Amino acid sequence: MKPILKSGVRILRPQEYEALRDAVPKIHHQIILDTALLTGMRWVEIERFYAHAEWYDTKGGYIYLPPEASQKRKRKMKERYVYLSSRGKAIVPLFLKMEGKVPSRITWNENLKRWAERAGLDPVGLSAKSTRKTWESWLVATYPDRVLLIAMSQGHTEMTAMQHYLNLPFSSEERLHIREYTGGWM
Repeated sequence: MKPILKSGVRILRPQEYEALRDAVPKIHHQIILDTALLTGMRWVEIERFYAHAEWYDTKGGYIYLPPEASQKRKRKMKERYVYLSSRGKAIVPLFLKMEGKVPSRITWNENLKRWAERAGLDPVGLSAKSTRKTWESWLVATYPDRVLLIAMSQGHTEMTAMQHYLNLPFSSEERLHIREYTGGWM
């Protein structure tokens, strides 16, 4: 199967994600990879969130990202709520209790390519942005009627979500598999 690329960034099918994850040798890197996917946050937001556990509302099951969470100048939303799926609610507490630190974006990009090769995947387009774009794509594939809410949770406009994440070539089997990850979102 050909890799799915959007603006040069790889969007993973569920079986590709699982193969990549299985190739990750350290459990704390698996936790970071799961957190990056299941929150859809920008890499800098993940780094800052790790240092600010108070941004996670355990009762509400969401993450509040204040304006200082992101450095992106062109961001559409200064602050936002990141809603989580059932799997996201399970992984975030593990991420926040994890020993060690979150690697730099450059190191993470190198790790992803190395793990992809170990998994027998083409590393084309893999970067720290891949999990973010994959997550939004999976949410839009699962909840096409909630595109506006998905876009807001990701810090995008509805137009961005529609232009970039609708109509991706996921098979019906892949869409069913995706639901295992996105189930319970919101």
